[in-house]
Amino acid sequence: MSKKDLGLLILILVVGAIVALINPRFLLPINLANTSNLIGLFGILSIGQAFVIITGGIELSVGSLVALLGTLFIDFIAVREMDWPLAFVLILVLGAIIGLVHGWLITRLKLQPFVVTLCGLLIYRGVARFYTADGTAGFAFGQNFPDLEFLTAGRSWGVPNSFFALIVISIVMWVVLHRSVFGRYLYAIGKNEEAAKYSGIRTGRVVMAAYVICGVLTALSAIYFAMYTRSISPASHGQFYELYAIAAAVLGGFSLRGGEGSLVGVILGTVLLQELQNLVNLLGIPSSLNFAVMGGVILIGVLVDQQWGVFRARRRMVDAARKGAVGAAAE
Repeated sequence: MSKKDLGLLILILVVGAIVALINPRFLLPINLANTSNLIGLFGILSIGQAFVIITGGIELSVGSLVALLGTLFIDFIAVREMDWPLAFVLILVLGAIIGLVHGWLITRLKLQPFVVTLCGLLIYRGVARFYTADGTAGFAFGQNFPDLEFLTAGRSWGVPNSFFALIVISIVMWVVLHRSVFGRYLYAIGKNEEAAKYSGIRTGRVVMAAYVICGVLTALSAIYFAMYTRSISPASHGQFYELYAIAAAVLGGFSLRGGEGSLVGVILGTVLLQELQNLVNLLGIPSSLNFAVMGGVILIGVLVDQQWGVFRARRRMVDAARKGAVGAAAE
């Protein structure tokens, strides 16, 4: 665990202790379980976003994708009576295809990630609203899918299964990011894409793979959100979820410039965000201030990241000057 991650963990514990002292309901099992469920849902989404951010890109369409893919999933199993395992796989494949298209537009046609994903945000939201005729997608009265509901919205030993899913995904993605050649390529591209290209890395394929991973994890998150809410209004479902994902990644130490960050930090960033949301609810702060809290958290995260970068650059200069002085004195 890096110093950044340790500092974030200490902040989470301090904020949690303060909230628990002010309102003991924070430590009630039901509240902890509900918060853990939201951590699982948004954590999966944030990990996908982190894989894109580390390349120096950004994915603004995840909220609209959650609405579109969630709507399609409910429609497949509730209206078209498709077997849910087949629908599950189909939604993941759709997420991968969308991620592949985004990566292709960015790497082959040299479009800016901001432009591509902003257009995606508008397109997918519009398609979802058109698909439902601006209505709501949901389950009919009495429709049940016991196995699916247990896997996505159920609990084991009092802990939401979405949280267990996040743990499994985090372990796999940690290995991919921190213990694989592909992960090293992601960091290299984020640091300096031109240098990575000249060193023999097929940067286009690596970046496309990052967007595919983001698309698959977004699709998985869409399924979990759909089963959690059990009904989707495409006009509002998933709005601003991209901000939650970006904020979690930034708080976790991922630089928007690319090339920095750890998976542990993303999880801790997600925990802190959901803790702050819980704080807003328990302390009776108007829910209309939720987005103000989110904006402030993102701003603070970016400022800390920037100042930390400046501090490290100055320390490297001082260390280099000291080594030079020692070397000169030795001669």
